Amino acid sequence: MNKKKIINDPVYGFISIPTELVFDLIEHPYFQRLRYIKQLGMTHLVYPGALHTRFHHALGAMHLMKMSIETLRAKGHEITTDEEEALTIAILLHDVGHGPFSHALEHTIVKGVSHEDISILLMDKLNEEFDGRLTKAISVFRNTYVKKFLHELVSSQLDMDRLDYLNRDSFFTGVSEGVVSYDRIIKMLNVKDDHIVIEEKGIYSVEKFIIARRLMYWQVYLHKTVIAAEQLLVKILERARQMVLRGEKLFATPSLGHFLNHTLTSEVFIKDGHLEIFTHLDDTDILSAVKVWALSDDFVLSTLCNNFVHRKLPHVEITNEPADQKQVEELGKLAMNRYGIAADEIGYFVFTDSIKNNAYRVGDGNIGILMKDGSVKDIATASDYSNLEALAKTVEKHILCYSKDLGFSD
Repeated sequence: MNKKKIINDPVYGFISIPTELVFDLIEHPYFQRLRYIKQLGMTHLVYPGALHTRFHHALGAMHLMKMSIETLRAKGHEITTDEEEALTIAILLHDVGHGPFSHALEHTIVKGVSHEDISILLMDKLNEEFDGRLTKAISVFRNTYVKKFLHELVSSQLDMDRLDYLNRDSFFTGVSEGVVSYDRIIKMLNVKDDHIVIEEKGIYSVEKFIIARRLMYWQVYLHKTVIAAEQLLVKILERARQMVLRGEKLFATPSLGHFLNHTLTSEVFIKDGHLEIFTHLDDTDILSAVKVWALSDDFVLSTLCNNFVHRKLPHVEITNEPADQKQVEELGKLAMNRYGIAADEIGYFVFTDSIKNNAYRVGDGNIGILMKDGSVKDIATASDYSNLEALAKTVEKHILCYSKDLGFSD
């Protein structure tokens, strides 16, 4: 069988699959599942084009990794053929542990188990299946490999994952502020003292990358309507789980049913086949359940699901200070009167939360700029862009969500 395939990607054009092992990993059911998990969850409810998947993203990140390796080799840095394959596999599989609507699920169904943890567990299983041929890739991914700069290409504040998702997400949403000069940034890559650095002449491209990341978070990832949809799905799953755990029968696919019926810690998750069941979960499990639950006799569950299916999303207020408690209580009373619900059910229709945006974290795997004199400076100090230090601060905002028919919304 010919395994030297070429994939036509809408963002980069033709992407080639470099080795037979990489081809076999792409063909594996664990990786093929990513075709059925949207990269941006509910963002298509705001930006209709945002229907690309984690499968697209992983292939795109792999393509950028190939470009990075070529650049570094051209500058005299040794990356062996084995290390190239390890890097390719590490970036290809970096998101293999993502669940459907990942962040909603991480809040409800598999609490305390991050997608990064699951990715590592799945890599270990694949390594067994492929007779240890992923050992070096896992070492790079875990940052235990002798050449530390290889891990930084996979996971850092300027890695191939971020370069691809910013570029890809801006392409599919149509939000041009997220476009980054990925090709120029890659051409400016270098290595100094076993760390990835950017040559000084690439500093403006890195500044734009950090600014683009901030803008994409506020305009896309943390858009208030996206937050409303994600919060609604979290509430649906919380209600469904509550009903199942008190003995009520709810429709669910076998995989979703399993996780609704079990409260799993990270220690328990790796035992008793939970991981294998997780690999059968994708967006369709959640969506099919929500459509059926819309017909439920339970008022709370059916109302939430109907609102989700018909895009009747909660009203969201985003403020710098926590919501006024008196307003929250008033809204709660309105919800009780309007829906005839009990006090302990108010939280499904009126609730608060907070969101954070951190475009660049100083001191956490800094983006180093290689100056002309050979020294390395952090981008925050090397840049003459005065707003960059402000972008390094974590911005926290508070959200108040409530059903639009409670009368407070505009």
